[in-house]
Amino acid sequence: MSDRLLIATLGNRDSGKSTTWNSLFGSTVKTGKNIRPLYLNGAQWVEVFLVSGSPEEREMYVSDILPQESLPQIVLCSTQYREDVRETFDFFFHEGYEVFVQWLNPGFDDNGSYEDNFELRDYLLKNGATLQVRNGQIKDASRVKELRQFILGWASYRDVVKTDFP
Repeated sequence: MSDRLLIATLGNRDSGKSTTWNSLFGSTVKTGKNIRPLYLNGAQWVEVFLVSGSPEEREMYVSDILPQESLPQIVLCSTQYREDVRETFDFFFHEGYEVFVQWLNPGFDDNGSYEDNFELRDYLLKNGATLQVRNGQIKDASRVKELRQFILGWASYRDVVKTDFP
């Protein structure tokens, strides 16, 4: 059982990856340099590091985006559906992260669902990832709720949920 978690959104350019993070945080968010709180409900939150623009689009290694002093326990990361996305996932698998992927297929700007030409589904599953395929063309409320619930369950089990008392 891993004590590190990657929550990844996967999709083509303009598929709804950043929209997912904005909805999850309740405001427009971008990649930062520091860990930030993510509220999972009115009082409970966890510390996360967000990589909003995918490493593939930036043409950077994800290890160069993450804090250098120590790896965050929970990372939220946009990943672009390209063959080289395996480098990003390989980093997280190698560092012992539990990997949860929400694949937006079709994405918001896609003409419809597309085939998995890079065989990422099999690659992710063989490496132990949890994979959801969700329609990025419908409202994001249900998929964001699924992410919140997954993170809350994972973090509660590891006793890393923080609580603000009213």
